[in-house]
Amino acid sequence: MGKPTELILERLPQKDPFLFVDELIDREENRVITKYHVTGEEDFFKGHFPGNPIMPGVILQEAIFQSGALLMSFKSEETGVEGLGVVSRVQDVKFKNFVKPGDTLEMEVSLDESLANAFYMSGKTRVNGKVVMVIKFTGTLVAKGH
Repeated sequence: MGKPTELILERLPQKDPFLFVDELIDREENRVITKYHVTGEEDFFKGHFPGNPIMPGVILQEAIFQSGALLMSFKSEETGVEGLGVVSRVQDVKFKNFVKPGDTLEMEVSLDESLANAFYMSGKTRVNGKVVMVIKFTGTLVAKGH
């Protein structure tokens, strides 16, 4: 638990200590479900907040962005549009609960629409079946090296 699968390591450019997807649970044409086990050993817990560790909201967002990048990697294979997936827009983020060490994130990302190299997505993160964050974001494929 907590070690990224080969598929994740091959498809995502992020690596330890900034990789927040451990495994692909399910994949459909326009949707992925991924998991990340929060060990409590992540560096950000040292200062956020000592004695009451809470996973930062920006890291929760990054985890779902990485799940979106995984979906984009599959879609880019299908369409032939290549590049590095980066976030170009974030909107409608709502945090509904805290994430603590020992929790497992289950992240669901759906592709709502794609136009050329832009992927408009919706995401939802759950812990133990309860929603902790919802978000809408846009990922864009940019030429590698830029």
